[in-house]
This record gives sequence, structure tokens and C-alpha cells, in this order.
Amino acid sequence: MTSFKKYIDRLKSQYAREITALITGASSGMGLLYAKYLAEADCNLLIVSNQEKELNEVADDIRKEFGVNVIARYQDLSQEDAAQHLFDYCKKENVIIDILINNAGMFFFHELDDEYHKKMELMLNLHVMTPSKMSRLFGDEMKKRGFGHIVLVSSMAARLPFPGITTYSATKTYLKSFGKSLYYEMCDYGVGVTTVCPGAIATPLYKLNPKLLKLGVKIGLIGTPQWLVRKALKGMFRKKMIVAPGFMNVYLPPLLAILPKRLVNFIWRKVK
Repeated sequence: MTSFKKYIDRLKSQYAREITALITGASSGMGLLYAKYLAEADCNLLIVSNQEKELNEVADDIRKEFGVNVIARYQDLSQEDAAQHLFDYCKKENVIIDILINNAGMFFFHELDDEYHKKMELMLNLHVMTPSKMSRLFGDEMKKRGFGHIVLVSSMAARLPFPGITTYSATKTYLKSFGKSLYYEMCDYGVGVTTVCPGAIATPLYKLNPKLLKLGVKIGLIGTPQWLVRKALKGMFRKKMIVAPGFMNVYLPPLLAILPKRLVNFIWRKVK
């Protein structure tokens, strides 16, 4: 692992206390990696997921491996009042959040219809309402202390308004715009806001065939979660506004943007 201990040690020395990170969607994938990299750096954790069994196992493993304090909070962040409940819990338990990583997400590839209406609502809550409220609630506390880091996870899909990912790309566009605006609002208070815009990443979120994932990584079309999380944390500690690593972020969106509409419609009819 790449250690970020120098950053955490610097913060501990500067503020004379332990540093705690809140990571959503931390039971697997990139959320788990954020947790492990920060725990390795001697950062305490509050990890949140709607996968209770997996979350508790992750918490136990991290405590044993890194010896940090880990609070496992089972919660469905796609519910309308999830952010307020989580904030109230932290206030009640006197848990000070120094780093907020809004990582929880979901994905589906399907046209919007009656069958997927409920999933659309859940995605809007999970990708838009919850991270917005979390950033405001915990961000206000960070502003008062004059220190903090907030991470929002957008996507290359923010630049790819294509059929099948209608709600997904729209929510990721929102997060990118929200994060860039919030960056300017918070910078005078000593709070960094970093929006991460990954391309295709080899995680279970996309439910791709394992062989296709392996091939994509091998030829460089799909990045590894480890690579992305290291880039994201480096950008966060340096208070970068946007982290959009990889050549796919540079070249793919402009190329897809010039595809003829007829071709997009043809491809969509074939894959849906």
C-alpha cells in the first residue's frame, strides 16, 4: 500500500488530536480501499454501508490489521433522511469528522420505465440528496473548526449523456457541478472539496463479466480501484478541485460526443 501517514501525522500535530474519516459505501470496492489506505495512515474511521454483515467484517479486519478505532454504522443512504440521521448520530456520540468521503453509489443500465422508476428515485437520493446534505451538515462543522476535507465521487459519465445511463449520468453531472461550486465556497474556511471523476473502474458496481474486466484492465481501458483511490487521496490532501485521472477521461468523451445520433440510436436498439 501507498502510505498517506505523513498527511495524517501532520494534521494530528497541527490540531493536537486524532483524525477521523467518514466513508460511505465502505463495505466493498473503492470505499473499502479508502478505508484501508486511511487506516494504514493511522486515521480513525466511521464506515457506513447498507451491507451489514460485510461492513462488520470489514471493521473487524481493519481493527486487527491497523489497530485504529473503527465505528461500523449500518445505514441505507438512499433514504430521504439518511444524512440527517448520520449527522445526529455523530453529534450524539461526539464523533468529529475531519474527512468526509461521499463514496456510496449504485448503477443500472436500463431505459427509464415503470419497472425502474423506484430505482431512479433511490439513485437520486443516493447520488444527489444524501451527499449534498452530508456535505452541508458536516461541512458546516468543518467551517467552524477551520479545517476539513470533503470528497465527492462523480464520473466520466457526467460528460456522456447516453441512453441506458440516463439517471446515472445526470446525477454524476450534478455532483461534478456541485463539487466545483462548493470548492470555492469552502476554500476561504480552510476546507478542501475534491470531486473525483473516474472513468471505467474494475469494481462490482458495474456487474461486468470478470473476463471482460480483466481484459479491460490489461489493455488500459479500465483502471484498478487501487490506482484510482491513490490518485483521489493524493488530490484530496493537496486540496485539488478535480481529480480525473487516465487517458480515457481525456479522449473518450470528445470522441463519443461526435457520434452521429443515428449511430447512437442504432447501438441502443442493439444493446437494450
